[in-house]
Amino acid sequence: MKNPKVSCSFFGFLLLAFNVGIGEIFSQEIGEFKIVKYNNPGATSFVGVGLWAWPLPMDYDGDGDMDLLVSCPDKPFNGLYFFENTSGESFPVFEPPVRLGPAIPQVQVSHTDGKARVLVPGSELKDFQKSMDQRPETLFPKEEILKDFAKNPRFNQWKMVDYDGDGDQDILVGVDDWSDYGWDNAFNAEGKWTNGPLHGYVYYVENENSAYQNRGRIQVNGSDLDVYGAPSPNMADFDGDGDLDLITGEFLDKMTYFQNTGTRTKPEFSAGKLLSNPQGIIKMDLEMILPVAVDWDQDGLVDLVVGDEDGRVALIRNTGEIKDGIPVFDSPKYFRQKAENLKFGALVTPVSYDWDQDGDLDMVAGNSAGYIAWIENLKDGPAPTWAEPVLLEVDGKPFRVQAGDSGSIQGPAEAKWGYTTLSVADWDGDGSGDLLINSIWGKVEWLKNAGNGTLLAPMSVEVAWGNLPVPSPAWNWWKPSATELSTQWRTTPYAIDWNKDGLMDLVMLDHEGYLAFFERRMIDGKLMLTPGQRIFYGENGSVFGNKNEVVDQAPGILRLNNREAGGSGRRKLSFLDWDGDGDMDLLVNSINVSLFEQVKSEDGRVYFKNHGQLAPNILAGHTTSPTFVDWNKNGTWDVLVGAEDGHFYYLAR
Repeated sequence: MKNPKVSCSFFGFLLLAFNVGIGEIFSQEIGEFKIVKYNNPGATSFVGVGLWAWPLPMDYDGDGDMDLLVSCPDKPFNGLYFFENTSGESFPVFEPPVRLGPAIPQVQVSHTDGKARVLVPGSELKDFQKSMDQRPETLFPKEEILKDFAKNPRFNQWKMVDYDGDGDQDILVGVDDWSDYGWDNAFNAEGKWTNGPLHGYVYYVENENSAYQNRGRIQVNGSDLDVYGAPSPNMADFDGDGDLDLITGEFLDKMTYFQNTGTRTKPEFSAGKLLSNPQGIIKMDLEMILPVAVDWDQDGLVDLVVGDEDGRVALIRNTGEIKDGIPVFDSPKYFRQKAENLKFGALVTPVSYDWDQDGDLDMVAGNSAGYIAWIENLKDGPAPTWAEPVLLEVDGKPFRVQAGDSGSIQGPAEAKWGYTTLSVADWDGDGSGDLLINSIWGKVEWLKNAGNGTLLAPMSVEVAWGNLPVPSPAWNWWKPSATELSTQWRTTPYAIDWNKDGLMDLVMLDHEGYLAFFERRMIDGKLMLTPGQRIFYGENGSVFGNKNEVVDQAPGILRLNNREAGGSGRRKLSFLDWDGDGDMDLLVNSINVSLFEQVKSEDGRVYFKNHGQLAPNILAGHTTSPTFVDWNKNGTWDVLVGAEDGHFYYLAR
């Protein structure tokens, strides 16, 4: 059923037959986006909320085993979710999440004095199981901590612990400081970050006769304890020697152990050492991690339950072994749940495509972590049955794009992110769907499908620049080679035979944010793209921001993002014949998805009219990624969108 010339669906340029006119289509109510379910009884998946998981491990229902609460401050999956342990096992398959209420920002749980104490900055949430965030009791003014900082911190984490062993509960406050780091566009010509690092400090607030006193930052060898942002302090007897040690998180993926070399009543801490085991330094899969100390398996050893940036939560079990004075923990093991909402990481970028060539539409998707997955359609229909995402591999290992220290314009704090976005098309004309990808780097590459889903290593998409200077975004520190295509980051490379000459072309944002047509030609016996042509025009808006906000309403050349550096790119797009008139219309990311209708094509120019959002749903704080499907096989394209929470949302027409 596959047409090798088609991008994003094997239906390709199939023209749709509508029974209503264009005016009726744009005026009719087409409903709201609805979350896509696994529809797969008996299947399991990773525990997952949306973007950012703040875990609160506790026996929430009082039945004697450990449950999991997770606060998710993201859009659209915002909420405080309860994952029930119904098996009583130490590593259960949880029930699907139940939303208890809105997310609680900066919430932390401390297992101290035999109780689970839940804090937010400055306050304890009393009677938490019944009252949630409705009964905050002020402990200490958070302003007394924040006065040390020029800007409000991104992480402000309050934990309870009897720090000095006097029988009452003190407070540890973990705060990050971005003042040295800045945020954006600070690389030199060699790719070195010229701003400073992130800082993460821990404050000790002493309970003295039921009144709290700020004792300042915890010291290590005469200097402030300082980790790479988001310190997530956890103080417990991790090594079983009777005093309390400290384990912190960070903005990236590791945890640091500070051994108490003092006493139970007068703690002193040695220099921090990264947690490791025989497999190496213990790292989470993503970043912005949130460790919580708790004896999860109730074996008398304090473990770590750690939230990851993409909404997953992992158990890092304390083995009880000590090596070189440091407790040894197992590598992270991500919790599982009964499969409910289909999900692939965060900022998921789906393409509808029959990847396994069995006659139904699967999905191929990228995400913020830089992976690419195949999500198999197991049973076709209006509500397909889905398999769990399978990571696509190159050379026997999951393919992954990562920024590393210098790949993100926003600096080394984004080292673990990849932001893969893609289209699927027969790029080399051999009848198999290949992958065209862009990422956090802004390098447009393709991965050849060598058969049976086997991918070859990425190769540059080649452009015949001729005597032209090879363009790249002005803020890029690195320069592309003579035939590379370097464009704005995190924006879809859309493969399509635009001029219908039998060769796959490319339409995407160019290095300055204009929507451009890169025509494919045979040049000196080799298929290459030609330099991008700005042939696309907007009739009721020509310049837009990265969430499709109109910057200039005047007609003109279509510039889908006029922002620079970290604000550049970020546009996801897909072409389809929305109104059945035989030409290609444009879907782009917005708060959900927005439609640009192609209204005419003349003198080599293509004109679009912006019709705005398709539905009222708010699916994005950052971005969405649209594709199109016809699951109900009624001959009308419906819309499938990947949201930043990692879930998929479907709009039927």
